[in-house]
Order: sequence, then C-alpha cells, then structure tokens
Amino acid sequence: MKVFALATAALIIQAIPSMAPAAETPDPHAGHHMTTEAKVRPAVYKTSGVVKKIDPAGGSVTLTHGAVPELKWPTMTMAFKVKEQAFFDKLAIGRTIEFEFVEQGKSYVITAVK
Repeated sequence: MKVFALATAALIIQAIPSMAPAAETPDPHAGHHMTTEAKVRPAVYKTSGVVKKIDPAGGSVTLTHGAVPELKWPTMTMAFKVKEQAFFDKLAIGRTIEFEFVEQGKSYVITAVK
C-alpha cells in the first residue's frame, strides 16, 4: 500500500509542473565576487546653498543650504566635506552654488559643484 501511495505521489508531482522541482539553471554571476559597496550606491542629494566658510586645508566648506526633503532637512547652515580639491576653485564666500552630496559614514560629502 505504501509503495502504491509513493508511486501515485510521484506521478502527480510530474503531472503538475508547478509542483515539480525546478531545473537548475546556471548562475550568471557565479564566480564573480562583488563587494557590498559595488552593489549599493549611496543616495545622491541635490540642493543649492550660499558659501559661508571655506577650509581647503581641512577639506570642508560651510554652506547655508536649502531644504533637502529626502532627508527631512529644513534650510540650515552646516559644514560639508569636499570630495575633490578642485571643487574649491568653484567656491567663494557669498557665492550661491548648486551641489550634490552623499552620506559617507557620519559625514556628508559634496560630490559635484555647479
């Protein structure tokens, strides 16, 4: 009786494709190792602000920037790290700039200046 029940169950599983074990397909990513950083890109935020203080030696700039709704930030004045030294050429006290930034650890880093 048990043999008959097992044979019947096997026939039912074969007859219903959704219950049959899926055929193994090769993983296109097998052998490729990506770091978590490569898979997950930080969110890029955009706003504009007025340059209040420039500190090239410390690699930062203080800006009074507009609201950043994605972060639920109101207009405020704060310091940002600057990703590239060349960005300091675009900064001057009192100048309004458009910029992009990312969160990097506990810092916010400017990644583009217009």
